Amino acid sequence: MSEEQTLTIQDFEKIKSRKDLLDTVLNKGINIEKVISTLRYEEEKNLLQIELVKLQQWANREKKRIAIIFEGRDAAGKGGNIRRFTEHLNPRSMRLVALTKPTNVEKGQWYFRRYIQHLPNPGEVVFFDRSWYNRAVVEPVMSFCTKQQYDQFMVQLPEFEHMLYEDGVIIIKFWLSISKEEQLLRFDARMDNPLKRWKFSPVDKKGQEYWDEYTKYKEQMFSKTHTSFCPWTIVKTNNKQTARVECMRYVLTRIDYEGKDDSKISLLPDPNVIMNYYRSLHRYD
Repeated sequence: MSEEQTLTIQDFEKIKSRKDLLDTVLNKGINIEKVISTLRYEEEKNLLQIELVKLQQWANREKKRIAIIFEGRDAAGKGGNIRRFTEHLNPRSMRLVALTKPTNVEKGQWYFRRYIQHLPNPGEVVFFDRSWYNRAVVEPVMSFCTKQQYDQFMVQLPEFEHMLYEDGVIIIKFWLSISKEEQLLRFDARMDNPLKRWKFSPVDKKGQEYWDEYTKYKEQMFSKTHTSFCPWTIVKTNNKQTARVECMRYVLTRIDYEGKDDSKISLLPDPNVIMNYYRSLHRYD
């Protein structure tokens, strides 16, 4: 970087606002595209989070029950998305459900029973970091269930969701789509970061090895569970920040909450990033 592209003390003394800083940097020819992109993302995220707070308050007043399901391959960004959704929500009327493997007692129960108790109560928004769809993809790939259990589950699942729909539960199902190359990069990043290493499990290690098997069961899941009353929404997540704000936009678009017309940001999701299953013929995974 040349002297002309360096910010001096005199430059900083003249800067009184964010606009002054950007103008000064641009005039010096300093490339800050990544910085501008991050600032734009943070601004959009904050405005969308304001709308999510309004949505939650409306749902609480109107006693609505909202379940938002995040599914996808390992490292697709489920937890990161949920954290941005819930960052400013009232914890009294919001819950995160991220169940561990079933106990021996639960293994002997009807499969859906362990999830029913976690469904939203009136006035509540519940986020599922993985859900009953474990049995649609992960369990058969990893041989955690028998073929008979899998077949029975796939027959019962549309009826189960239809009952929830008829009872007034609003269900939004996201599939976060990540490329095989990007998944490997994120796995490596987790192992290099001691704060994220805990996320890497033995099942994760099989993600790359069983990629095609995951794909087969994923497509079967879509074909049998993408319904008019409970459709799948596909999100391209190779770009984490874009995926997060587009998921927020989609949820806000789906629900007609009070104050929606006063939004200070566009709520229309980008169709190149987020789309219904039947439109997404070309996906990362």
